[in-house]
Amino acid sequence: MPVFEVLTPRERYPAIVERGILARAADYLPPKAGRVFVVSTQDVWKHQGEALERALAGTRHEVLFLPGGEDHKRLAPLEALAGQMVERGGDRSSLVIAFGGGIVNDMAGFLAAIFMRGIPVVQIPTTLLAQVDAAIGGKTGVNLAAGKNLIGSFHQPLAVLIDPALLDTLPEREYRAGLFEVLKHGVIRSPELFRVMAERSPEVLARVPDVVDFMIADSVRIKAEVVSADEREGGLRRILNFGHTIGHALEAETAYSRFLHGEAVAFGMQAAVRLAESARHLSPDDSACIRAAIRRYGPIPPLDGIPAESLLRRLGSDKKTVQGKVHFVLPTRIGQVTVVSGIEDALVLNAIRAALA
Repeated sequence: MPVFEVLTPRERYPAIVERGILARAADYLPPKAGRVFVVSTQDVWKHQGEALERALAGTRHEVLFLPGGEDHKRLAPLEALAGQMVERGGDRSSLVIAFGGGIVNDMAGFLAAIFMRGIPVVQIPTTLLAQVDAAIGGKTGVNLAAGKNLIGSFHQPLAVLIDPALLDTLPEREYRAGLFEVLKHGVIRSPELFRVMAERSPEVLARVPDVVDFMIADSVRIKAEVVSADEREGGLRRILNFGHTIGHALEAETAYSRFLHGEAVAFGMQAAVRLAESARHLSPDDSACIRAAIRRYGPIPPLDGIPAESLLRRLGSDKKTVQGKVHFVLPTRIGQVTVVSGIEDALVLNAIRAALA
């Protein structure tokens, strides 16, 4: 049972990777917790809700549902849920369990951060993307039309319970979208993880348990180490944004309705690798190797009709833009990246065009 500790200046909590841990979810709730609110979506609850209900037998709890989809990741649904929590007896002793994919983890975490000025949250991610990324690190938030996650808060959970067995019912497209986030971790910090993704793709795609468990555990290790060193993205944590800067622009340009988040990150990684090669940060051989690995876990939806110039304009409103300068995470070799700003627009535009082609 791999347990990875996330240690920040204010909080210390475990991120546990264990098949079957869902059945012990109640063990990770504080004994004096008041009313427990499980936040999920109807589709997740249909497949996994019965198992969580069994785990919470004897624990007073209510189930609240968010609408699914990135296009519904806005403030209005959270206001509605907060109202329901008050109607059902929620107070400062209450606790939120985020039970779902990345959108649920982000939104339920933000709900916990702002309800009664902050109540605890336990993250139980049910998708691969959420297990290796969204549930860990305390980033919570919702989107604006202008950009992704522009309203949010850092709110660390009490615990993150990661059960790889939950992925058995995950739709193929959702699973592949999560693989791009795993691949991201390999590129930025783990040559061994990248090698598994590049060389053992049939086992990865077949969801062979020991391979899946390794992918998740190594990704969680990386995320826990980075967050512990830099909770609020003042330095090292920026490397986790590899593929996200341009990927977020793609999501906003398509109104959050055409691509899953992991698919947008895959596009963003393709563009970032092209940019790294043209800016002479990355060798052509490593560039080709990374791009081939990304393609191996596709396809992503068609990119036709998306103007490269529109994506370039959107980069200025990304939350990682500081004082008008866009920061890009660029690989220098497999397992290592650098953060670069001030790159000429012409180079960025060419990289976006190459990724769109």
